[in-house]
Amino acid sequence: MTPAHHPHGGARPGGRTARTRAAVLEAVQAELSEGGFAALTMERIAQRSGIHLATLYRRWRTVEGLVCDLLLEAATAIPLPDTGSLADDLRLLCRRIGAFYAAAPMRRLIEAVVSSAARDAQADTVLADFFHDRLRLSGGLVRRAVERGEVPADTDPEAVMSAVGAPFYYRILIARQAVDADLAESTATAVWAAVRAGAYRTTAAAATAGPAPEARTD
Repeated sequence: MTPAHHPHGGARPGGRTARTRAAVLEAVQAELSEGGFAALTMERIAQRSGIHLATLYRRWRTVEGLVCDLLLEAATAIPLPDTGSLADDLRLLCRRIGAFYAAAPMRRLIEAVVSSAARDAQADTVLADFFHDRLRLSGGLVRRAVERGEVPADTDPEAVMSAVGAPFYYRILIARQAVDADLAESTATAVWAAVRAGAYRTTAAAATAGPAPEARTD
C-alpha cells in the first residue's frame, strides 16, 4: 500500500497517536462483532473508545476508513513463513489464514471491508491496494522457491498466492460457511499440486515451453 492510501489514523507509530489508534480500532472490532457493519457509526465508536468524535472524523473521516484501517492492523496477525520448502510454506500459510478466519470477528471484518468498498471510493482503493500488496509480499514465498529450483523460473508468484486466498474468500463471502482446518489443508495440497504441474506459469511462457519440468516433492 502506498503511503497516500493509509487511513488517517495510522499516520504515526508510537506515543499518543498509537494509543488513540489502538483504542479506536479495538472499539471498531467490538462494534463489528456485536452489530455488524450496518450498525457501525462514528458516534458509537467514539462512545466505546472514549475518543472524541471530532478526532475520529479528522483522522479517519468515515466509518469505511476505520474499517479499512482495522483490516491493515489485523493483517499483521498472518506472518509469512520461510521454512525452506514451498510445499511447507504453503501448508503453514494456509493454516495461519485458516486460523485467522476461523474466528467470527475476523470473518465479520472482511465482510465489512468488502461492503465498505462497494459504498466508498476511498475504501475501494484501500482494499485494492491492500490485496495488491499482500499478493506482492506473499509472492516472496514463490520467488524463493524459484531461486531454490523447486519450481519453474516462469512461475507467476501472484497467481499462486491468489489461488491460496481464493478458497477462503469464497467460503466466507459466497458460500457463507465457516473456515476450518480441512479447508486449509486441501487448499495447500491443491495449490502445491497445481504449482508442480505448471498451472501458474506465465501465459506467454506456458504457451511455448511445453510441459513443466518435474519439481521436487519434498
